[in-house]
Amino acid sequence: MDKRKDARFSAQFRSSFSSANTVSGSGLLGELSIRGCRISSSAPVKPGTEIELRFEISPDMPPLQVRQAVVRWCRDGNFGVEFINFTGDEWNRLRELVKELEKEPFERDKRGDPAA
Repeated sequence: MDKRKDARFSAQFRSSFSSANTVSGSGLLGELSIRGCRISSSAPVKPGTEIELRFEISPDMPPLQVRQAVVRWCRDGNFGVEFINFTGDEWNRLRELVKELEKEPFERDKRGDPAA
């Protein structure tokens, strides 16, 4: 049985992450929900690590920044994070992105959004 509270959407966004003196790296954000995501990366991360996360949702916009996220699981070159805290209006940007990903492909905004 799936314990997830929120729908996850397939996505492919370049991402980078860092943690105070613990880990930093880059990867590919693969699944996204309003509360977290899955990242594929060769960087060695451990569950419980707090990271700052950035991912590029469009070449025309600055990366979306998650001020604080917690790594919840790691396996086979992937790890899952839960979003905890956002900078500025980043929460609104994430909500808009998830709304766009919820749409059927033919309904999505075609203005250069890689989620389209």
